[in-house]
Amino acid sequence: MTLLVVLLVAGAAIVHATWNVVIKRAGTSGVGFIWASFAVGAVVFAPFGIWSLIDSGAHIGHWLGFAAVSGALQVAYFLLLQRGYAVGDVSVVYPLARGTGPLLSVVLAVVLLGERPGPITVLGAVVVVTGVMTIGFAGGRAGAANNRAGVVFGLVIGVLIAGYTLWDATAVTLGELPAVGLYWGSVVFQTLLLAPAALMSTTGRAQIVAAPRVPAATVGVLAPLGYILVLLAVQLAPVSVIAPAREVSVVLVGLAGWLFFREPHPVQRLIGAAVVLLGVGLLATAQ
Repeated sequence: MTLLVVLLVAGAAIVHATWNVVIKRAGTSGVGFIWASFAVGAVVFAPFGIWSLIDSGAHIGHWLGFAAVSGALQVAYFLLLQRGYAVGDVSVVYPLARGTGPLLSVVLAVVLLGERPGPITVLGAVVVVTGVMTIGFAGGRAGAANNRAGVVFGLVIGVLIAGYTLWDATAVTLGELPAVGLYWGSVVFQTLLLAPAALMSTTGRAQIVAAPRVPAATVGVLAPLGYILVLLAVQLAPVSVIAPAREVSVVLVGLAGWLFFREPHPVQRLIGAAVVLLGVGLLATAQ
């Protein structure tokens, strides 16, 4: 990976870990909070998204199709992620999701996009996923059993991550859409798709009113920003490299789960974090 790709991936990891911890710490749930975050992102990134679409000369129909599917997948991801955090430890749900997602992304990138990662890339991806699973199953079988709901949600979310990663990567590479414009469109569709549930029910409106303003605004800005950085990196390096490399955020979230939320088994999670960093180091040397 080039220095620019490394910086993009590192920035994305920090931003991504930050907003995940914000959601967990806010302790909120429901479509109201998620919709409020989507609305913030749609407004904040509108000038950048519109400018990038105009500047690139993107075909509107082409953009709408990719953005609509991306938005639908992201809505499912956010709803499941929020629910997973409500029923399980953040340091279980997040690592499992982020481990399953890149593993499937690498496989699908080979099958669907025709990528041919070298042996170092494959080894690095395997090491990253191994480290992620080590963190996710801290406490052994008993720990996993006690957090069964978190394990299930983590695995299902991982499948969604692989789906939207490959879809959006195709849009910004083969589809030649600008990263900012594509994901701004995705956020707009996320806002529209969730609007009926958020605005047309008494519960949804009450959740919007009760939604903590700072966390909602923070997630609304950081979630799109982190993912846009990933899409920019995908335009410069293969998905089979970027998808596992960005999971250094797992290390940060695992540490946050221990430091901020007093979640158990810090030693095993630190060992897993070291393994993740080793895998990322291998990916950084891959050509």
